[in-house]
Amino acid sequence: MNGVVLVTGVMAAGKSTVAQALAERLPRAAHVRGDVFRRMIVSGRADYLPGASTEASAQLHLRYRLSAATADAYAEAGFTAVVQDVVLGEDLTAYVGLVRTRPLYVVVLAPDAGTVAAREAGRAKTGYDGEAWTIPALDEALRTSTPRIGLWLDTSGLTPTQTVEAILAGRERARVL
Repeated sequence: MNGVVLVTGVMAAGKSTVAQALAERLPRAAHVRGDVFRRMIVSGRADYLPGASTEASAQLHLRYRLSAATADAYAEAGFTAVVQDVVLGEDLTAYVGLVRTRPLYVVVLAPDAGTVAAREAGRAKTGYDGEAWTIPALDEALRTSTPRIGLWLDTSGLTPTQTVEAILAGRERARVL
């Protein structure tokens, strides 16, 4: 795989682990972590929550523009850019439009809600607080409002290594442009 690979899914789907493992398997690759751009905002940050404010939405879209531009810069320099972020709903279509590099691959990690809950319980950081974001609500948003583009993988029973193998084997289905 060369160009840009977007690895997306809900929080605790395994995006960070899989994106890192995929980048390590490729001969020349960079792992672009979308959340880094959110954390760069030192003051005035408005986190994106359900029913988000105009400012929170603007900052989320800024984050997407920055990660897409960074991915393009790495690809222009000869690296495969493996971008990892939560990009759901119509934002997925919009994100595809932000990336100039070709080929562009989209991989959607879609483990079942029970698997996401188990992964969330086993990690140091937390993405779900049971109030703003819940696993069932985000899972529903993924499955009902996210366009079926790219390679969708139910990774409920897969290890990160098996997931990377599935991505590499399905790369033509992952290719969107």
